[in-house]
Amino acid sequence: MSEFVLLYRSTNEAYEETKRSPEEAQRAMAKWQAWFKDLTEKGQLKNLGHPLDRSSGKVVGGRKKTVMDGPYAEAKEVVGGFSIIEARDLNEAARLASGCPILEVGGSVEVRSVMILPGASPVPSDVAHAAS
Repeated sequence: MSEFVLLYRSTNEAYEETKRSPEEAQRAMAKWQAWFKDLTEKGQLKNLGHPLDRSSGKVVGGRKKTVMDGPYAEAKEVVGGFSIIEARDLNEAARLASGCPILEVGGSVEVRSVMILPGASPVPSDVAHAAS
């Protein structure tokens, strides 16, 4: 089994759409919780991860280490959060990602394999809060 990072992406408009009303936000959250619960019960959720602040950030780049404001308003999609899952291979990880509620609002899930460096100590999984 290998670990994969799921990066949740959506437009700011799609994100705001899920919060139009308290009922809408509650329905959206219930879908996420059900999906995470299913992954947890199957032993596939290694780390629930966290949502990321969509309104601020910095991008550091280039040899001069230039610091710029970001994420950019003109960016089509913003990374809104991440989780770490365990799967047999990239195809299975993508299949698991296909159940993500963000897809229902036109978002996307980027699936990336976690590379384990030789000699690196594994980090204990943090799924205790995923079950709550």
